[in-house]
Amino acid sequence: MTEAQFVGFLPGYIPPEIDMDRVQSDVADDGISVAPAYQADIPALRQVVADAREQGIDLKIVAIDVNPPIDTPLRDIASEVGMANPGSTVLAMSPSYAGTYSTDFDRVTLEAGEDLAETGNPVQSSTNFVGELTDSHFAWTPFTIVVIFVTVLAVVTTRMLQKWGKRATGSKAASTSVD
Repeated sequence: MTEAQFVGFLPGYIPPEIDMDRVQSDVADDGISVAPAYQADIPALRQVVADAREQGIDLKIVAIDVNPPIDTPLRDIASEVGMANPGSTVLAMSPSYAGTYSTDFDRVTLEAGEDLAETGNPVQSSTNFVGELTDSHFAWTPFTIVVIFVTVLAVVTTRMLQKWGKRATGSKAASTSVD
């Protein structure tokens, strides 16, 4: 009898029609890898990569022309490209889906960028993605800290006023009962 084994990670799935060696080679050349259907978009995608670099983002773009059954393979493609290019932010997209990888941006920002990168047009999608990464966002962490601080301050102040009110009432009652 064999024991059940636990796999501590989910294996990546990259569709068999995607040649990852070619993708990695293309990305190493100029930061982009596109399917033959998107060859005309190469100059515009190079410009998006250059614009991102000016804003401090080492962007890599992979555009495939077939949709996988779900978007997870795109994240797997992006992860492989990202691991081969440390410090980079990778956008992998198909006509209907997008997947991302980055060690510089949090998952929430990447997911928001993915939502904007599902246009079916690689140039527009990558431009939207970079726009989301560079857009200023509301600073929730400092806001939360201030709200917590104000709440704690209100609780402490209320308790101090309660104790002061009891003391004042108690000393007033004691002084009137002696008379």
